[in-house]
Amino acid sequence: MKVLVVDACWRGAPGTGSPTAVVDGEGFAGDLARVPVAAGTSHAVFLDRTDPAVVGLRFFTAAGELPACGHGTLAALAVLEGLEGREEWRLRAGGRVFAGGVGAEGPWFDAGTARHRAVEAGAVLAALGVAAAGPVVAAGTVRERLLVPVRAGDLAGLAPDFASLKDACDAAGLLGCFVYAEVRERWFAARMFAPSIGVAEDAANANSAAALAASLVGEAPLRLVVSMGDSLGSPSRIRAEAFPGGGVRLSGRVGPPRVV
Repeated sequence: MKVLVVDACWRGAPGTGSPTAVVDGEGFAGDLARVPVAAGTSHAVFLDRTDPAVVGLRFFTAAGELPACGHGTLAALAVLEGLEGREEWRLRAGGRVFAGGVGAEGPWFDAGTARHRAVEAGAVLAALGVAAAGPVVAAGTVRERLLVPVRAGDLAGLAPDFASLKDACDAAGLLGCFVYAEVRERWFAARMFAPSIGVAEDAANANSAAALAASLVGEAPLRLVVSMGDSLGSPSRIRAEAFPGGGVRLSGRVGPPRVV
């Protein structure tokens, strides 16, 4: 089984982006959750190209399978470009078929419709050890996460109680907590804590960027940038464009794939 590692949501320099394992093949067997561990990555994506019309994607962390992974999808598209020399595909993941491709800003895909709703977040905020600087909502395209706005000066110093955060997220049916601050117009710094899926902190979380954009869009399309990963020494950057009605397109640069 050939495993490539791609730095998804790359910033154009070594050591940036979120390393993601990509496996091309068919008939996957065994404990697939071991692949990201063996590759030294937080996530792995498996490509099923047996159907010439639609490429199937499956995503795993060490804790098990995920229905969707935004930066994993971007990594998969980068590998597909090298394998097939095309610019656009139909993809299947999380029970839906959607478009994805590679353009001037790197890989992109249709992230679907993101919904958001107000929730009681006291237990999550207590585990984070921070006060929210605005409305807190649960949002997502496939699975919800909590979106928590904070002051920019509070972001770097966050030190969650991960056991309590996992319990609070599990109790609320959330995959994790996306904490963000607007550092300039339509440009956000963020950190994603997801102990419920086996990832204490994620260097890049594109689906959370999609959820944020969908929660902020008004009557006109909204394009924003999210920077993450600085606290982990793996700076990343994600672009999201949200449209009235909830649809979101995600994009991000990727580094050159390497064999592990």
